[in-house]
Amino acid sequence: MLLVKFITKRFLNGFFVMIGVVIAIFFLFNILPVNSARMTLGQRADVSSVAAIEKEFRLNLPWYQRLALYFNDISPVSLNNQKNEDAPSYLNADEVKFTSLFTVGSVSLVFKAPYLGKSFQTRRKVSEILGEKIYPTFVLALSAMLFASFAGIILGVFAAVKQYTLWDDAILVLSTFGISQPAYFSGIILAMIFGYYLSDWTHLNVRGSLTDIDYNGETVTIWKNLWLPMFALGVRPVAIITQLTRSSMLDVLSQDYIRTAKAKGLSYYQVVFKHALRNAMNPVVTSISGWLAALLTGAFFIEKVFDYKGLGLQTIESLLSFDFPVVMGSVLFVAFVFVVVNIFNDILYSVLDPRVTVK
Repeated sequence: MLLVKFITKRFLNGFFVMIGVVIAIFFLFNILPVNSARMTLGQRADVSSVAAIEKEFRLNLPWYQRLALYFNDISPVSLNNQKNEDAPSYLNADEVKFTSLFTVGSVSLVFKAPYLGKSFQTRRKVSEILGEKIYPTFVLALSAMLFASFAGIILGVFAAVKQYTLWDDAILVLSTFGISQPAYFSGIILAMIFGYYLSDWTHLNVRGSLTDIDYNGETVTIWKNLWLPMFALGVRPVAIITQLTRSSMLDVLSQDYIRTAKAKGLSYYQVVFKHALRNAMNPVVTSISGWLAALLTGAFFIEKVFDYKGLGLQTIESLLSFDFPVVMGSVLFVAFVFVVVNIFNDILYSVLDPRVTVK
């Protein structure tokens, strides 16, 4: 019962955090001194065309009405008004598939997927644009997390069992250097060395996307374009996980039950990997579980360096062209991932570590 209460409380906290995020990104992109309608049509557009665009995207409404409509759009339970042209009319616009719960007059309460609006530039639904870009970015972030997890744990354990040796010092120096390097800097160095100077041996490209269209018009996956962005994105997490694993392992290896296990005559392998490593993984696992969301945002810079066409590159290009609905949708999606991952992280930590009090 306490666990259910704990989970419910975490989800409520996440809900209020998302409300705060929505308000923040709405005001952030609506206080900028940019005429989005004018940017969409160009500086030579006539007044009537600009006014039509402003009406289409509700830019002619007061900020409080636009905020209310934005909440209505992204909420799964929304009001649908077929007569008020300023209110959302998903029935008439056929923008969103929904299920009508009940209707009073011309207003319906509907259940639908969150509607993020349409792009200023292409008039396509933001959800469609982001949906095409999420997969490459998710593959990049997940592969970087797996690489960082395996490499970081192995190096951390090795450094702990070789404490005060040359190996331990070398791993600490490398991990400290890795923590201090921004991801985009690592990406530039890796691209220059392995994608340019050593390209004849590595056969890796300086720039390239995970997917592309072949001569037959079919989508193909180019896995070699993943390796350099993955290593560049995973350098800093590797360094952090290495130091965290080393610190946790040293703490566990100094415990009384480890000395007891050694006194019983257990082999070195059994003491380290069966007893010490298992108990040292709690803080490491919870740390790793929170890295996926962080790597999604870190991928934004890496994608720009390698011209890796994913969510990050799309967001940067949309920001440069003042396509604010796409940028707002991207930021909202990443924030949602952060909230969900943090909730999962709290629950996982409470399950793995019995010392955590569930309230």
